[in-house]
Amino acid sequence: MGFSLKAYFLVALVVFYISCMVFIKDVEAAGECGKTPIRSAAVSLSPCLGAAGNAKAKVPPACCSKVGALLKASPRCLCAILLSPLAKQAGIKPGIAIGIPKRCNIRNRQAGKKCGSK
Repeated sequence: MGFSLKAYFLVALVVFYISCMVFIKDVEAAGECGKTPIRSAAVSLSPCLGAAGNAKAKVPPACCSKVGALLKASPRCLCAILLSPLAKQAGIKPGIAIGIPKRCNIRNRQAGKKCGSK
């Protein structure tokens, strides 16, 4: 009987630990993009992929509208996306991608600001 009680306790402890880790991971997700996970915010900018890797590529209107909305809602989120490992995996070049708001003629962009600086 003593052994099975220890086994139940161990299982309960493992379940509690996993539950805590899932909860903590969800709490940590609130960051530069608010409650939107950075992966979701990055996926919303998929129309920008071509322009984010090539400075001479035409920026699609869908990209401009997504970037404009993102900058209006959460300006720091764009930098967080561009500097994320996800962006690197997608072949995005941050130095080129940060120029998309200017290439889209977005008026209320943070002129003179660079990603990673305050």
